[in-house]
Amino acid sequence: MAYVGPEKRKYPRAVGRFIVSYRVIEHAGEIDLTQTKNISLGGMLLTTNCQFPLGTNLALEIRLPFDPHPIMIIAKVLESKEITKNIIYDTRLIFLAVDERHRNVINETVGYYLKKG
Repeated sequence: MAYVGPEKRKYPRAVGRFIVSYRVIEHAGEIDLTQTKNISLGGMLLTTNCQFPLGTNLALEIRLPFDPHPIMIIAKVLESKEITKNIIYDTRLIFLAVDERHRNVINETVGYYLKKG
């Protein structure tokens, strides 16, 4: 069931599938690969193969179409919800640290995908 209440997000989200590698900051070396479901200047939703506790900090490396280099971001888990039992989880993240150049690339990507609709 889709949420029909007032929009609370600070930034618009664009639906898009972008490759993301991620790892829990405290667990160096354990990197996993996935795709985004949507992205905004403030955060993203991605599919993960495990459920993360609320507040878990992740180091992300995202490949977006308007930059040949991956974007490095630190994000915090807001929610990690089971979609398929013990296999697939929708994990919502808020970005904690994004430099100005990467913010511009994310903004350009979101704008493009929102127009493309």
